[in-house]
Amino acid sequence: MIMLAGIYYGAQYGGSTTAVLVNLPGEPGSVVTAIDGYQLARKGKAGLALFTAAVGSFFAGTVATFLIAGFAPPLADAALAFGPAEYFSLMMLGLVAAVALAHGPILKAIAMVVLGLLLGTMGQDIYTGIPRFTFGVQEFAEGIDFAALAMGIFGIAEVVRNLESSEVREPIHSRLRDLIPTREELKSIVMPILRGTGLGSVLGILPGGGAILGSFASYSVEKWFSKNPVPFGKGAIEGVAGPESANNAGAQTSFIPMLTLGIPSNPVMALMIGALIIQGIVPGPNVIKEKPDLFWGVVTSMWIGNVMLLILNLPLVGFWVRLMTIPYRVLYPAIIVTCCIGVYSLGYNVFDVSLMAAFGVLGYILIKLNCEPAPLLLGFVIGRLLEEYLRRAMLLSRGDPVTFFENPISASLLSISILLMLIILLPSVRRKREEAFKE
Repeated sequence: MIMLAGIYYGAQYGGSTTAVLVNLPGEPGSVVTAIDGYQLARKGKAGLALFTAAVGSFFAGTVATFLIAGFAPPLADAALAFGPAEYFSLMMLGLVAAVALAHGPILKAIAMVVLGLLLGTMGQDIYTGIPRFTFGVQEFAEGIDFAALAMGIFGIAEVVRNLESSEVREPIHSRLRDLIPTREELKSIVMPILRGTGLGSVLGILPGGGAILGSFASYSVEKWFSKNPVPFGKGAIEGVAGPESANNAGAQTSFIPMLTLGIPSNPVMALMIGALIIQGIVPGPNVIKEKPDLFWGVVTSMWIGNVMLLILNLPLVGFWVRLMTIPYRVLYPAIIVTCCIGVYSLGYNVFDVSLMAAFGVLGYILIKLNCEPAPLLLGFVIGRLLEEYLRRAMLLSRGDPVTFFENPISASLLSISILLMLIILLPSVRRKREEAFKE
């Protein structure tokens, strides 16, 4: 259990390294980190971005560990208050947040979310098992693999974009003292780390993509609070500090429903439940009383694991930054080969590699159209969950949509979504009216 847990939250931090250096998120939660982290790297501040990610992840992981130790049972009870209608409303709020974090026109952001939702519906129907939108291709029966989509949209597309660019990389200093933030930069990341930790800790306990929603929600919140003259999407350090903290906090608080209720919050937690069952341990409310050594051993290992992450990664920041000085003609073949190996190793399917290449072409087209890929990926990840909770809620209510407004939690989340969407749309509407009036 300790080994599996260490691999899980270690991967959450490790995904930020490739997201910052080569715009290739290693985990769904690192998608947001790539937006500003990669821009910082292109400005010669890769070390600052990686240092911020390491410190934010350590702080968030430490806070989440103490939350698990002190408040696991009551937090698990709070998660039980969420039913299908509440989860659907939460997913809707996440999709609206995806539109809010986009940098281009609102219409393009909405189009990216819808495209992600459509791609997420490919495969077997979640209830009937009937293939849909597979176009007769057997390989689409299980749906599109997230790794193939993410590596194509971000990694391959970025490689193609860089190959057509004549931009010359500037030398990057990798001395440790150059990687430590200045006093002004340190001030600008403190509050995002605190806010991201809080958001990630709360959303992480909710089964079904809560940790992923945390990083997207944190990015939207930081855009709202930001006083940084550097716009988001152009290299704002807050865009790394907040999401990375939320990502790591959510990864660790996702253990709460698994250990206390026996409810997996994501596929990794389901794997861990399987490991416990093999050992004859039934996850649930009695684990803390019947197996205190297991519960407290895992909790203690989390903090030790976070300390090890900090010790291992901070000295290596300079080494990772040196990768940015490698000539791109040498670096890009290594990136493509790594992507191919990664995608192939997940299902040992050559079709997934071809699919990644196709999504690379799509990603390049989106770059040319100035469309943000991050909302597309969030729509893809949340799409199936959104559909599942929608259909489940409608089945329980016998087709009555009023069920989404009867519960206070669901009604509040939907109200926030509608209000946020109005806030996003109104400036665009006002600008269009002003332009029409001038004409």
